[in-house]
Amino acid sequence: MGTGDPLGMESAHTQASGMGGMRTAGDLVARMQMTRRMRTREAKQYVADRLGCTCRDLSDPIAMEQIRIERGLGTLPFTSAVHPGHPGMIEAKFNIAKTLDIPINCVELFKDHVGLTEGEKRSAR
Repeated sequence: MGTGDPLGMESAHTQASGMGGMRTAGDLVARMQMTRRMRTREAKQYVADRLGCTCRDLSDPIAMEQIRIERGLGTLPFTSAVHPGHPGMIEAKFNIAKTLDIPINCVELFKDHVGLTEGEKRSAR
């Protein structure tokens, strides 16, 4: 985990978050805790309900990889193959915001920068 280790910080974050971050659903649960001030159990249940899975699936990397691919929520390029047609970073954030029904700053800023208005959002879907 010294200088230049490309997975050194990822390992530390994985250990710290406990749910595996983007490998599973840790990032989605954390978003709900921060934006809606939910407790961990409540946030996990909300995310599981929105994704149509069980709370147990949220920490299963294999199940969550399939769910993330199906829903366009993004995967990590070094844990799964990136294919043409899969959402890129900002598209995945748009999909996360829509799925969880929460505002995400970079998505809102992107909409402002490109001049995406309410009427244009509806026609883009």
